Amino acid sequence: MMDTAAKLPDEQRIVITGIGLTSPNGNDLESYRQNLLDGISGVGPYEIRYVGKTLAGQCDFPATKYQSRKDARRGTRAGSVGIWAANEAVTRSGLDWENVDRSRVGIYVGVTEHGNVETENEIYQIKGFDYDTQFWSHHHNPRTVANNPAGEIALNLGITGPHYTIGAACAAGNAGVIQGVQMLRLGECDLALAGGVSESIHTFGIFASFKSQGALAEHEDPTKASRPFDVDRNGIVVSEGACMYVLERLSDAKARGAEIIAEVVGYALNTDATDFVLPNPQRQAECIEMALRRAGLPAEEIDIVSTHATGTSSGDIQECTALRKVFDGCENTHFNNTKSFIGHTMGAAGALELAGNIPALRDRVCHATINVDNLDPECALEGLVCNQPRELRRVRYILNNSFGMLGINSVVIVRAV
Repeated sequence: MMDTAAKLPDEQRIVITGIGLTSPNGNDLESYRQNLLDGISGVGPYEIRYVGKTLAGQCDFPATKYQSRKDARRGTRAGSVGIWAANEAVTRSGLDWENVDRSRVGIYVGVTEHGNVETENEIYQIKGFDYDTQFWSHHHNPRTVANNPAGEIALNLGITGPHYTIGAACAAGNAGVIQGVQMLRLGECDLALAGGVSESIHTFGIFASFKSQGALAEHEDPTKASRPFDVDRNGIVVSEGACMYVLERLSDAKARGAEIIAEVVGYALNTDATDFVLPNPQRQAECIEMALRRAGLPAEEIDIVSTHATGTSSGDIQECTALRKVFDGCENTHFNNTKSFIGHTMGAAGALELAGNIPALRDRVCHATINVDNLDPECALEGLVCNQPRELRRVRYILNNSFGMLGINSVVIVRAV
């Protein structure tokens, strides 16, 4: 069949030509993907002030490869992970970066929250000086403005086109990709760096809040703490990370002979408008259906659905209800979850989880959802891949779910080219 995107002129078709990332279990697509196939978790013990010992997904990458130590100290963790991912994406895209018109490059970075870490740190520091604000850092304002992560990438790469962050809770990684696609189609830029970042593990507030909600995961074995769909799931593992994509018009990618990784053929955003936290499966289903319509695809054409499921008792069930509504009877559709490996990377989640599945367009392997020792009957989906990866007959289309608080839902669909 011919999907909608394939009928568009090449100038309106948007493709991925570079992927850069850092995650709790890999700092490049190859190692990250291999660890997903091998069932290797990146979750470990973690301790943070006031909360104490907990669990988290931490990134370990050589930040000074692309940043000076001075710039890293002056900037933020969100900026550092974003700078790493953006540089890696540009390098892997094969762009002749020195001759790229950087006034025509746009940067669109999804974030869940920003500035909490820096404000908490400053308050903690001046506490030791009887709260005397003369000891407050003059770097605080540029560190905490909402555009900071995208702005740090712009400064690092010398980009003079538009840059901004997209605040979309835990749907933000997808939202960054969607914004990049839209800006390219509108002609607002000729190249987009798009994706999401998270420095969430460095703020004690997020741990304390999830704990007070009874939604912070606990387990004696940290690697088994993130367990979406399992009867014994008990909450979210907070993680940090980043994933940035180089997006181009198909016509431009062809003209420079770029290796095309995938094409973005559908996307959608909508809102539940029903609750601060509890997801609405009807609205989630509507978001998925909207993305399918935009892509011109029936549900049965989707080969892999990358689920959002975070490991909370109600959230996983709500999403599975939505998935059954859309994909009932779709015998060739398979479902997996990446958070079971890396925890919830918040603003980076949608972008990182999509990246973990994109290689399946070539190797036809659906990575598993790990830690499903006792599948919750309310989360039982036909085609759910548990504990061991599964080789599929075909992988042409991947649909990526990413949902967030205040009822924001996002979906991105990519295909092989």
